[in-house]
Amino acid sequence: MFWKAMAGGLLLTFSLTLLGWGVEGQGNGRDKKQVSGGATVYLGQDRDIWRPLIHTTVNVSEISSIKSSFQFRTFDPEGAIFYGDTKDGEDWFVLSLKDGIPLMQISKGDILISVAGGTKLNDGKWHTMEVSNHGKFVVLEVDGSNGLVVGMQSKQTEEVLSGELRLALGGVLIDKEKMIVEFQPQMDGCVRKGNWLNLSVPWETEAEELWPCYENVQPGSYFPGTGFAIFNTSVFPIDADHGVKAELWGDFSKMDGTILSIKAPGQELMFALVANNNTKEVTLTFGQEKISMKDTVKRLVVTFRTDSLHVFEDEDDVLTTVSTIGTGSHPGFLTTWGEGRLAVGGLLGEGEDNAGSQFLTGCLKKIQIQGKDLDLDLAHKHTSISSHSCPA
Repeated sequence: MFWKAMAGGLLLTFSLTLLGWGVEGQGNGRDKKQVSGGATVYLGQDRDIWRPLIHTTVNVSEISSIKSSFQFRTFDPEGAIFYGDTKDGEDWFVLSLKDGIPLMQISKGDILISVAGGTKLNDGKWHTMEVSNHGKFVVLEVDGSNGLVVGMQSKQTEEVLSGELRLALGGVLIDKEKMIVEFQPQMDGCVRKGNWLNLSVPWETEAEELWPCYENVQPGSYFPGTGFAIFNTSVFPIDADHGVKAELWGDFSKMDGTILSIKAPGQELMFALVANNNTKEVTLTFGQEKISMKDTVKRLVVTFRTDSLHVFEDEDDVLTTVSTIGTGSHPGFLTTWGEGRLAVGGLLGEGEDNAGSQFLTGCLKKIQIQGKDLDLDLAHKHTSISSHSCPA
């Protein structure tokens, strides 16, 4: 009986997370708004990162179907999709992505299970997902084929399930420490066409309004001109021989504002890369030195070394040296890398909060530091930034 209700709960939880947030016991005092379970919902909407976007509660006696389905789309490799529980969270289910692969975690009595597998789903395409119960097995189907099958059997006496079932999308209602596998909960993705246990009960959200999903998306990080993302530069390794390399991909002709800036507390701005849609130029400032480039560049590589700064731009897939600047204009920049801040999408200023300006409007298709992709979900960033997708 538990698995019939739990499987349904899991499926329903998926729809809730995708549709909104505002969970029982976690309200902020405002009136909760209702949304349809079949609505199109953007899961990356601003809120506490573990807090579901939408949720619902149903009586177990009302559940007649043990199958739920929805469509899901993302470029994000990691995040919470769907959650369900009974007994006020004693028994629970979580569906998420990790490394782009579906991950199911289930707790029932004294049993805790974690299973991951199947095809990577963070390809930006709509996938039809279905969760159902078959006896002692919970089955996740993706586009009509089995993605994950989880079976479990307990020696404890099976009890008749009663009471309420809670469902949520985009977050969990339990302490995250209870899960076997840790993951980053933020999900830059969309859910639509949900059919949850064949129920018509509305979902609830505390959001004033749910953010829409773009009709077409492409991989990248989108900056709408309202904020930036900040990293401590100390998290990036420094190669004593080759320095630090930053690489940026995108259509710079469609950007406006500060793309990248670097500054240490109490020091002058060390580095800034700014796109200007009026002059159709991209300007790089390093201390007192300035370099202007045409905005048709699609890839830019900046290498900070002990005695110089090297700038390369990609023209027809060939990296061409734009300029080399000696560090006499800004001595000790490797020290700045060790104790400073790196901002993507804004110009770092003075003050403890590094108040920024000249925010970027546009899409960065990819950002790499030292050859590794920069995940903006790991930064202190403005909530308006989409970490993994841009409007196409």
